[in-house]
Amino acid sequence: MAITTIATARAAGDNEGKRYVFPLILVTGLFLLWGLAYGLLDVLNKHFQETLHIDKARSTLLQMSYFGAYFLIALPAGIFMNHFGYKKGIITGLLLYTAGAFLFYPAAQNFSFNFFLAAMFILASGLAFLETAANPYVTVLGDPKTSEFRLNLAQSFNGVGSFIGPIIAANVFFTSSTDMSSQLDSVKMVYLVIGGVVLTVAVIFWRTPLPEIKEDNMVKDVQQIKKPLFKHAHFTGAILAQFFYVAAQVGIAALFLNYCTENNKAISNADGAYLLSVSLLLFTMGRFVGTALMKKFAPNRLLFFFALINILLCVIVILNKSWLSVYSLMTIFFFESIMFPTIFALGVKDLGHHTKKASSFIIMSIVGGAIMPYVMGLIAESYSTAISYSVPVLCFLVVAWYGWSGYRIKN
Repeated sequence: MAITTIATARAAGDNEGKRYVFPLILVTGLFLLWGLAYGLLDVLNKHFQETLHIDKARSTLLQMSYFGAYFLIALPAGIFMNHFGYKKGIITGLLLYTAGAFLFYPAAQNFSFNFFLAAMFILASGLAFLETAANPYVTVLGDPKTSEFRLNLAQSFNGVGSFIGPIIAANVFFTSSTDMSSQLDSVKMVYLVIGGVVLTVAVIFWRTPLPEIKEDNMVKDVQQIKKPLFKHAHFTGAILAQFFYVAAQVGIAALFLNYCTENNKAISNADGAYLLSVSLLLFTMGRFVGTALMKKFAPNRLLFFFALINILLCVIVILNKSWLSVYSLMTIFFFESIMFPTIFALGVKDLGHHTKKASSFIIMSIVGGAIMPYVMGLIAESYSTAISYSVPVLCFLVVAWYGWSGYRIKN
């Protein structure tokens, strides 16, 4: 009888695992789509500085618009999904993404930076829905013990999209033409194509059944889900750590082209875009390598040591030692790769029915990416771009703290 029961349980577990495979593959594809949007974002900064004649500080309003949308939309997205489920949240996100991408066309026609900011806000509102849905959904589509592994693996494809974005930009955005209309034509065409692809993906999701997961059934300690959400110290710590991590990530990338072209006069805008693409390739490799390392090392320890390494690399960037500093700046991308998914997965662990709301708050903390790049832009204008990289040093210190002790689940 006991043998029969065990065999039945194993069979049920295998069937459950197979049931999750296709939804996991489909949702993982979303990570590539918003990685592509982010990969294009940082090249747009330099492109708009030159085509629309704006300064570095103002160009970072693109990041403020992009990540400000996360702050404003993530909580409504979580409430929406509590009522309607993950699938409808994903479809809503894809439709907003499509609308924002299509709005790049009239923005380019009107040569309006403010119109571009509005289009970016709508596009990023869609991404806020997607991230609020997809990140926690991946963590609950399987064994809770391997949630960090699954999310890092899915986020690896986010890195693939981020890597492709600057390659597209380097080949399309920076043309030899001096005509403003021609230079903006390339931007609107890229986003029209992206909008069409995303709309197609929305139709696929609409026609595909996805399982809805009851998060309470996946909690090891039932007492944990009885606590109010903000009484979970590992969750509140994740909000803080994610705020500063995203602040560092976005600030580092936003001024990447400025740093490279100012640090070494031999580096052109197109060369800088290629270097950014190589950096994002390192970011993608870091995700895959980090995911593999999590088979042997605890995710929090990896987070701690990667943060310490990035602090050292940022110091070399600040010292402005020609190619050594450029290569150090590029290497930062490798070691920051695992930080977002690891902080996220550790932050929503054992939260049960609080998971969707917790996801909203952690995604809201991405607003750090709206604030710190502007601060770095002001420092770059007043002092130098190299000095502005002192801001990420402080940010990675907070990430190191979370990996050392902030992640712990307390009774």
